[in-house]
Amino acid sequence: MEEATDPLPETGRAPGPAAASRGTFPGLITREKDPMNLELPFPTLEDRLVPNNRFYVRSHFPIPALEAASWQLSIGGAVQNPLVISYDELRALPAVTVAATLECAGNGRARLTPKAKGLLWEQGAVGNATWTGVPLAALLARAGVQAGALEVIFEGADHGTVADEPKSPGAIHFARSLPLAKARQPEVLVAYLMNGQSLPPEHGFPARLVVPGWYGMASVKWLSKLTVSAVPYAGYWQTLEYAYWQRAHGQPTLVPVTEMLVKAEIARPALYEVVPAGQPYRVFGAAWTGEDEVTGVEISADEGRTWQPAQLLDAAVPFAWRLWEFIWTPPTAPGRHTLRARATDGAGRTQPPAHDPDRRNYMINKIAAVEVVVQ
Repeated sequence: MEEATDPLPETGRAPGPAAASRGTFPGLITREKDPMNLELPFPTLEDRLVPNNRFYVRSHFPIPALEAASWQLSIGGAVQNPLVISYDELRALPAVTVAATLECAGNGRARLTPKAKGLLWEQGAVGNATWTGVPLAALLARAGVQAGALEVIFEGADHGTVADEPKSPGAIHFARSLPLAKARQPEVLVAYLMNGQSLPPEHGFPARLVVPGWYGMASVKWLSKLTVSAVPYAGYWQTLEYAYWQRAHGQPTLVPVTEMLVKAEIARPALYEVVPAGQPYRVFGAAWTGEDEVTGVEISADEGRTWQPAQLLDAAVPFAWRLWEFIWTPPTAPGRHTLRARATDGAGRTQPPAHDPDRRNYMINKIAAVEVVVQ
């Protein structure tokens, strides 16, 4: 197999005060112990790539114990040549590497009022990494998709019973589908490397789907089965969970969560951080979007009345976030102040000031705000 090159330039590292946090990573924040759900402490963000041991972990069921030697990926359904691929066979196929930001669809849920159902992620259920694997399109071409096929259903080896409402009808696997057109996009991978290393167990070893531009639930981990379907998939994780209200002719209809919305997050200062009065302070963070690119980030220090442009620190790379900075001079008088950040993408979409309730507890991209103490 030919080694794929890293698509992400070595840019965007946070200099100056950020270097003080290097080597002092406090560990991931536990949002749930069983199953494992861990959040990146976002103020520790330093580089454009998040190391594997700092990357957020989202699990719906216990992590399956899988071995590379016995792992297989079956491809069936509406195909001409059903396939079963081993781990060694997968790794022997031509591979590519893409950089992609993955964000949990519920990231930012802790900021919703009233308290929302689900894991209360703050701002760190997101990360950017490089992913190496086989383009899904190549596997579908080998299997030969039949005429009339609409979707591809992806099933993980993880399974269990959902006890909370909406309850599952017994034990189920985590499964999601992609429209065939999206599944055939060249950036969609069956990946086995994360930042150049074998996938850690919590990130889907031996292989996972990676769907750049879409929320993380689409990137099914511990991938075990692909089924090409001629009818729309209506599974639990496609219709009851990871779905939101879309209004057609005034009538709300549940549709699956798909593409990520444009968003900027402030890494530093951290919430209630003490900053010196009257002295320049480097505000630093990341911004991302779905299938477009971030074209600008703005900062407000006056309750959103005025906005000033931040500096983007790195070139745009498809599906990867961009780091940014803004030099802010706090007032000379002590007090509390709120910094806000908002991003805009190439389609002209900008973050809204409030969460749309039709999105339920998903797709939370309202303008980020961080309160600091000036003294």
